[in-house]
Amino acid sequence: MDVYNLSTVTQFILIGLSDLPEVRYPLFVAFIIIYQITLLGNGAILLAIVTERKLQTPMYYLLANLSLLDIFCPSATVPKMLKNLLTEDHSISFVGCALQLYFLVALAGTEVFLLAVMAYDRYVAICFPLRYSLIMTKVRSVQLLFGTWAAGFLNSFMHTMTTFSLSFCKSNRVNQYYCDIPPVVALSCSSTFIAELLILLMGSIFGVGAFLITLISYIYIVSTILKIQSVEGKRKAFSTCASHLLVVFLFYGTTIFTYIRPSSSQHSPARDRLISMLYGVITPMLNPIIYSLRNTEVKGALRKVFHRSICHKKHDL
Repeated sequence: MDVYNLSTVTQFILIGLSDLPEVRYPLFVAFIIIYQITLLGNGAILLAIVTERKLQTPMYYLLANLSLLDIFCPSATVPKMLKNLLTEDHSISFVGCALQLYFLVALAGTEVFLLAVMAYDRYVAICFPLRYSLIMTKVRSVQLLFGTWAAGFLNSFMHTMTTFSLSFCKSNRVNQYYCDIPPVVALSCSSTFIAELLILLMGSIFGVGAFLITLISYIYIVSTILKIQSVEGKRKAFSTCASHLLVVFLFYGTTIFTYIRPSSSQHSPARDRLISMLYGVITPMLNPIIYSLRNTEVKGALRKVFHRSICHKKHDL
């Protein structure tokens, strides 16, 4: 049902991934499994960092926050999506849509800033190893983490207020399985100039700024690694940042593929909704797999966690 009167816009209709029962139910099973793997994988990383004293360093504090984001971000969209796959009611209240958009944009923005901070941490560790403990202190780590979360949520607050200050009288059908800025702004019947200008400005200042910090950090990191004479030294240096580099490629690759793809004549909204899964659902599941496979310290800590868990179960029996 479309809504054409501004005074009656109290809810939006989320366009699901598919209306066909033969597709909806397999999608429900697939995404509930992916969601559970995401929660278990990131939860295991958090547990390993909290319980293993060896991992209680600035680098792993940052990783713990990445795992938190990878739990919270899909949790903002997946439960509602799973409900929509099982029911005919795809509605979400005006306030519910605003809250979903706010938390989703806040968490995604925080992850952009966090990846930049993680790149800076690896830059200091590889380019200034002797001064690392003096530069990346626990206090400095807390300050950087507070800054990333504060910037992410402040950025989202401005976008949310601007987006939901618009007048909606065209339609209430959001062409996505969750509330996001572009499909919600597209429903407005008032001028979207301010909202679009804010997206451009904030994206240019914060998004490009964070990307440049990440890129420049890795240019210096690669340059430093190439200057190391021994093959073993190069291998050790690269191993300290390989996991983060893979996560950066995965995050920016899926983000660009989701939001900055060139439009084609064969544009398919249904395909776009499936592609957005790469960014919002698949990436948070893959991040803990990357860190558990590539990082020997995390791998060792996870083994200890699982070993303790098995021992406790045997003792209870």
